[in-house]
This record gives sequence, C-alpha cells and structure tokens, in this order.
Amino acid sequence: MPLKQRSQSMTQRKSIPISPSELTPREVYLERRTILAQMGLGLMGALGGSVSLSAPAQAEQKLTGYRTTPFGHDEKVTSYENITTYNNFYEFGTDKEDPSNNAGTLRTRPWTITFEGAIKRPRQIGVDDLLHLFPLEERIYRMRCVEAWSMVIPWIGFPLQKLVQWAEPTARAKYVEFISLADPTEMPGIRRAVLDWPYNEGLRMDEAQHPLTLMAVGLYGEILPHQNGAPIRLVVPWKYGFKGIKSIVKIRFTEAMPISSWMKANASEYGFYSNVNPSVDHPRWSQATERRIGGGLFEARRKTLPFNGYAEEVAHLYSGMDLKKYF
Repeated sequence: MPLKQRSQSMTQRKSIPISPSELTPREVYLERRTILAQMGLGLMGALGGSVSLSAPAQAEQKLTGYRTTPFGHDEKVTSYENITTYNNFYEFGTDKEDPSNNAGTLRTRPWTITFEGAIKRPRQIGVDDLLHLFPLEERIYRMRCVEAWSMVIPWIGFPLQKLVQWAEPTARAKYVEFISLADPTEMPGIRRAVLDWPYNEGLRMDEAQHPLTLMAVGLYGEILPHQNGAPIRLVVPWKYGFKGIKSIVKIRFTEAMPISSWMKANASEYGFYSNVNPSVDHPRWSQATERRIGGGLFEARRKTLPFNGYAEEVAHLYSGMDLKKYF
C-alpha cells in the first residue's frame, strides 16, 4: 500500500535485574521452528521458491547493538513460543491464535509514522530512520491483560520520552494519541466491525514521558514479530495490555483527552487510564488474581499487584486521584 495511504490510516528508579539463567533458552523456542523447517514449512523459501510464509514460520531477524538495562524483575521470562502464539491483535482475528496464524500478510516495510497536532510542525519519518535516531535497549517487563492473564516479556525498544522530545510538542499538548494501521488487504480482522477502526489509544503527557514507557521494535533479541505489533508498538507496563497499541502509523498530540477504541466500544468496562488495579474488577470478572501464561495447568493463580508491580515508579503520577473513578 502506498505510503500516503498508510500515513492516513494513523530520574530512572531502581529495579531488580533478572538473571540471564532465567531466560528461556533459545534452543528451546527455536526447536519448533527447526522441526517445521524439516517438515518442509518454510523450506521453499530457503530453496528460492515463491511462497507467502505465515508469521510463525518467518525467519528470525536479529537485532544487534542494543544494551541491557536494569529494568526487570526476578520472575521467569515467558517463552518465545507463548509470547508469539497467544496474542490479542483483533486486526488479525479475535481468537488468541489468530494473530500468529494470520499476521504473515502484514507488510512492515516501507513504514512511515505521521506526527501531527500540537507540535511545532507536522512531519513524517520512516521507522528505520527512528531506529538510527534512538539507541535501543532491552527491558524485561511484566505485562498483564485485562482478561486476568499475564506474561513477562524481554522487549527491545527506546523510551517514548525520546520520541516525544523529537516531535517538539507545544504547550497546548496535554495528551498523546496513537493510531494503528487499518488495512483490510493486510489485516483480515478489519473486515469485521469488532471495533471502530482504526484502533487508537492515548496517554497523558506525563505518562508518555515516564522512563518506563517504551516504543518496542523487538523481543527476544529479534525484530518484533508481526503478531506482536510489528514494526513498532507501545509498551506501558503498569497498564492493562490493550493500552499497548500495535503497528502504529500516526501519533497526534492533543489538548483534549483522546477517546480510545475500547472506550468507544464500552466505556463502562474500559477506562482511559486502565492502570492495573486489583481492587477494581472488570464488570464480568475479578482482577484480584491472574494466570501466568506458560505456567502449567496446575500452577496457582497469582495475586494481582497494584500498577502491575510498578507502584514505586508510577504511583506518584496519580496522587490525589480516585483510581476507582478514574479507572
């Protein structure tokens, strides 16, 4: 799709470093790919044949030159297999396995992000140019979904704070709105009116500029898989997962609070802030506990931590707010 069409669809606190020994060994999560290759899946591409590979069968593309940061904790990191096959990405279907099965149709290059709104001047930039502007780093974050399941993911990206500074917002900018690609030729889920497409989300400016907030372009040492939001997505680890908008094509700085996709769909269930709060239940289920993906059938559910365990870093952002009212 032409670039013009794409662009229109659109002080660090102390953490506990994770031991490298707790990471799932690469040979474990690559074993499945090896077996698939031996069965012939993806072999035609290696032999020069013309095939359209599904997202799980794509060859790994390494990311190099990123630094490991102290962001992380002492929990076992979720396996690559689980991270890339158990996803919410409704643009590719509503079942958890749909994104990994269907996202191979997504074209991630060329990819341009448009910046507009309350900034000194509107501009566009290619995602690869952004990667040359900002050094990459790995951060191991606990991520929690509103459906009461969680993962621990080794993201690779750069602080959103850096991108905000580059965009040069004016004093009128109070919020940052993000807009995803919405292309029915590449995203089969767009053909169904599950949400009001394109998907959009937003943050307050202080949330956007917090050191924990990340623009992710990879995980597990590789470029971001299509089903996880390639080529660039938002990661806000103290909020529920639906705030982490994927495949971003537009960033808009606004004076008024953006009305996000899930707020439009059901404002009584999905609020703007969406901070992980075990004392605020979803109307249809409790948020007091969570299930860790990959933990095994008989693993006990975990207590949900306020702000997903990042209260020390972010609770001050909401001082004086009624977090049951502003959920």
